[in-house]
Amino acid sequence: MSNKTHPKLDVLSVELVYRILDYLNDCDLVCSASNVSSRLNAIIHTYSRYQTLTTLNLESDQIRHQGAQNIAEALKQTKILTTLNLESILIRDQEAQHIAKVLEQNKTLTTLNFGSSKIGGEGAKHLAKALEQNKTLTTLNLGSNKIGDEGAKHLAKALEQNNTLITLHLSWNTIGPEGIHYFAKALEQNKTLTTLNLENNTIGDEEAKHLAKALEQNNTLITLELSWNTIGPEGIHYFAKALEQNKTLTTLDLGSNKIGDEGAKHLAKALEQNNALMSLNRRSNQIGDQGAKHLAEALEQHTTLTTLNLGSNEIGDEGAQYVVRALEQNNTLTTLNLESNKISEQGAQYVARALEQNNTLTTLNLQNNLIGDQGAQHIAKVLEQNITLTTLNLGSNEIGGEGAKHLAKALEQNNTLTRLYLSWNKVGPEGIHYFAKALEQNKTLATLYVGHNHIGADGAQQLAKALENNKTLTVLYIDYNDIGADGGKHLAKALENNKTLTTLDLDNNQIGDQGANHLATALEKNETLTMLFLSENKIGDEGAQHLAKALEKNKTLTRLRLDDNDIGHEGMRFLKHLMQEGRVSWNHRNYR
Repeated sequence: MSNKTHPKLDVLSVELVYRILDYLNDCDLVCSASNVSSRLNAIIHTYSRYQTLTTLNLESDQIRHQGAQNIAEALKQTKILTTLNLESILIRDQEAQHIAKVLEQNKTLTTLNFGSSKIGGEGAKHLAKALEQNKTLTTLNLGSNKIGDEGAKHLAKALEQNNTLITLHLSWNTIGPEGIHYFAKALEQNKTLTTLNLENNTIGDEEAKHLAKALEQNNTLITLELSWNTIGPEGIHYFAKALEQNKTLTTLDLGSNKIGDEGAKHLAKALEQNNALMSLNRRSNQIGDQGAKHLAEALEQHTTLTTLNLGSNEIGDEGAQYVVRALEQNNTLTTLNLESNKISEQGAQYVARALEQNNTLTTLNLQNNLIGDQGAQHIAKVLEQNITLTTLNLGSNEIGGEGAKHLAKALEQNNTLTRLYLSWNKVGPEGIHYFAKALEQNKTLATLYVGHNHIGADGAQQLAKALENNKTLTVLYIDYNDIGADGGKHLAKALENNKTLTTLDLDNNQIGDQGANHLATALEKNETLTMLFLSENKIGDEGAQHLAKALEKNKTLTRLRLDDNDIGHEGMRFLKHLMQEGRVSWNHRNYR
């Protein structure tokens, strides 16, 4: 649009223009209205929402309407925008050039997100040129594009000169040996980059060698993410050697590579000398019990590591024994992930013994193992005494009513656990009865996940009764439990009195219109719930109408999810304005 004075705008008062601007979304306000006339520009610059608009999140339909050129023009005009999010928008190379040109002169933008934007090597070249001159951008996300080795070459060269960028995301970009070689060279010279994400490229052992060599000299990088590549034991050997010398890297993500026990041995040796690394991701690394043994021996001596992820390996009970035995001596580790490792009741017993001695671990993930009721009993016993664990994940562990009984009893005495995950077990209504009783006494648990546990309407009734008295639980997930309309009715009654719950997930529970009506009535009185999930519940037009009416009165619920229901055109008529406000989410599969 031209910037000539519009005759109709000349006669409108400033107050009336403000009222018009109130109806514009952020994209139109920044990208369209500011380019209409010089007078409107002057008024917009005094408009309070524009003056405080530091973050602009654009959607695909908006960018198609505005065009990247208008976005670039808006960046010239605004003096306060610090974050621009263009993720999943088809920017491509030519459009990236427009924005890159403005970046060369822009002095306010600090974060730019181009994730999944179809940008190739040419677009990366334009952005690299901008980085050589830009003095304010600190975070650039180019993940899931197609920049390849050519784009990586230009970006790496820019890093040799740029001294402001601290975070660069380049995951899923088909960067191969040549591109990685350029980045390794850049890391030897760059003095500001602290985070580099190269997940899911084509980094093998030879490329790992170049990066490792750079780490020996680089003293600013603190986070390096290399998961989903093809690094093997040889590549890990290079990294291990680098870690013996590097004093700044604190987070290393090597998940989903092919490291194996041999690679674990190399890293373990490096950990004995390294005093900087705090977070190590070894998820899906084909590590067995021997690899776990090597890492455990290192843990006994290492004094800085706080997070260790060994999920989705093959350590089994024996490997678990090695790892948790180290916890008896280690006093720095706070987060341990052992999910999906074929750990049985025996392994759970080892874990419980270690927790009796350990005084630092706060988060433990044992999801998707095989501990069963007996293993749950071992864990429950130690929970009665443990005073440090705050988060425990026991989801998908074949825990039934008996195991739930012991865990619930532990909750009656435990005063530190705040998050408990038990989804995908076999707790049933009997097991939930014990948890409901525990919730009436427990004063610390804030988050409880019991989805996929076949609790039915009876279980929902027990939880509802507990919610009327509980004053600490803020997040409750009861999805996929077939509680029906009766279960929805019980929970609705509880919501009328409960003053603490902020998130309730009831997805896929067959509550129908009747259950939705009960919940709607409760929402007219409830003043604390902010998120309610009701997807896949066979809710139709009637339920939608009642929920919409409730939200007219309720101003605290900010997100109502109604995906995959039976809501037709009539129901959508009531929900439309709430969707426009962003309070209701819905997808096309609602139409039947």
